[in-house]
Amino acid sequence: MTYILGLDVGSKTIGVAKISVDNEITTPVLTLKRQSVKKDVARIQQMCVEMVVTEIVVGLPIQLDGQEGRSAKLARQIGSGLEEQNLTVYYQDERFSTVEAQQRMIEAGKSASKRKKSIDAAAACVILEHFLQSKKLKK
Repeated sequence: MTYILGLDVGSKTIGVAKISVDNEITTPVLTLKRQSVKKDVARIQQMCVEMVVTEIVVGLPIQLDGQEGRSAKLARQIGSGLEEQNLTVYYQDERFSTVEAQQRMIEAGKSASKRKKSIDAAAACVILEHFLQSKKLKK
């Protein structure tokens, strides 16, 4: 099975999700505690090897005024590091992905403590879904 990995890059954590290209089902994978760009890239690259992933969608936190701030710079650093590992990297506007993920989890009846533990990976799922939707609209 072929997967695309999605990343919700934050200053303290990176939410990771995967989507099957075959059936387009997104699945939260895990939340990584941030270390450094170099170490984070190495860990994500290792996951890609294990899951046979060659494409990654990095959520790009664009500000409401359309500008890229500090958070977007951090996401691009991770993306650039992954590109250097011969992975194909796409960027997806991730505005409101965490809000959407939170709402979905509330509707699914997840407790506050469960939401807190998995919100970043759930947001990565939303980023992947939006990426696929945008690709379909361009066809």
